[in-house]
Amino acid sequence: MAKNFKYIILGGGVSAGYAAREFAKQGVKPGELAIISKEAVAPYERPALSKAYLFPESPARLPGFHVCVGSGGERLLPEWYKEKGVELILSTEIVKADLAAKSLTSAGGETFTYQILIIATGSTVIKLTDFGVEGADAKNIFYLREVDDADKLYEAIKAKKNGKAVVVGGGYIGLELSAVLRLNNIDVTMVYPEPWCMPRLFTSGIAEFYEGYYANKGVNIIKGTVAVGFTSNSNGEVKEVKLKDGRVLEADIVVVGVGGRPQISLFKGQVEEEKGGIKTDSFFKSNVSDVYAVGDVATYPLKLYGELRRVEHVDHSRKSAEQAVKAIKAAEDGKTVEEYDYLPFFYSRSFDLSWQFYGDNVGDTVLFGDNNPESAKPKFGTYWIKDGKVVGIFLEGGTPEENKAIANAARVQPPVTDVDQLAKDGLSFVRCKDGGQNCSLFFFNGQLVPVSKLDPGKQEIQTSIS
Repeated sequence: MAKNFKYIILGGGVSAGYAAREFAKQGVKPGELAIISKEAVAPYERPALSKAYLFPESPARLPGFHVCVGSGGERLLPEWYKEKGVELILSTEIVKADLAAKSLTSAGGETFTYQILIIATGSTVIKLTDFGVEGADAKNIFYLREVDDADKLYEAIKAKKNGKAVVVGGGYIGLELSAVLRLNNIDVTMVYPEPWCMPRLFTSGIAEFYEGYYANKGVNIIKGTVAVGFTSNSNGEVKEVKLKDGRVLEADIVVVGVGGRPQISLFKGQVEEEKGGIKTDSFFKSNVSDVYAVGDVATYPLKLYGELRRVEHVDHSRKSAEQAVKAIKAAEDGKTVEEYDYLPFFYSRSFDLSWQFYGDNVGDTVLFGDNNPESAKPKFGTYWIKDGKVVGIFLEGGTPEENKAIANAARVQPPVTDVDQLAKDGLSFVRCKDGGQNCSLFFFNGQLVPVSKLDPGKQEIQTSIS
């Protein structure tokens, strides 16, 4: 017989946990809500996996980073779901979704029906085996997405003490894992085809700092080529990485981080798609009645820029999930909520570094500050300027107050009259009037500007494992 629920959240990642918390705040009744996840554990803060989970000393472990500690909130242990009457259906993979019939079918043949569905399936990693790369199925070639992946990588790091690792990819995963592998005293070579690391966000000037800093930490960087094959030893473990430019690298461990794909194949032909995701409105409702999509899988109206976008980041995963639940519960009461008005936010931490970015990385750029990788305490940033206004700001080494200031500036989009002066002013272009955490007035180009729409405080409360 089918199990019936009023609400089902499909997926067990960050979005699922934050949606469940919002349902509890909104007064969901016991037995109304279920979370279905193919993972064996309750929702957790996924960014921990590429950071503290792999630390050589005092590594993070569950239950320490269950949601919602990544935004400074209460940690939702498995017992929390039981106390709230939320059914956690774990180790369950859904293989069929019939949106017209409002039913889901698991690999084990179970059927689940719902009144309202929230699709929170996130992304899946792109694997080299998908492209038939020679030897890509060898042992000790790792991808990082779930706790099980991190456990396997952690064991390999311990088994290959002082060994050699090749990191394929120069994005988030590549940079964060190269750093944590060096912390484990692994010899690291990072390989990527682009002219500089993190090209989707970084300018060449920003990347130059990180590449220099990583080189100083002992990370060897090879740019402009890709891995085209792997060889193995008699145990089936990876031994060498063949590069397109003809070089061959020794490797005891290979970590691949070349991107991901939204997991929406279950819904193909049933929902409207846009830009690789499920098209939604500002409340994350799809074109199918009673079906919502949040996090990585949602393509939604980004109000600040007046266009549809799909955003892959943990901050958006948290906030979009909360927005969808608020909209669902408001609609039941015949009410509405405000449109989702999101300010894009990205961050990362590695070694002793910590950066934050707010806004949009389009237009001309202005680099400011000390971006010398040899500096004891480097601190620098970049402004993006479009149509004479600041639309995005990157800052390495900022204080909480400074990070709040750049967030507010990215929201307000202050005008720029002198680009050369902006480079000289640096952070003084955007500074808080009273220097405190609860600023409501900021200086922009010498004028006081009230900021009422944005409170990025929660965005800045980043724990060591988030």
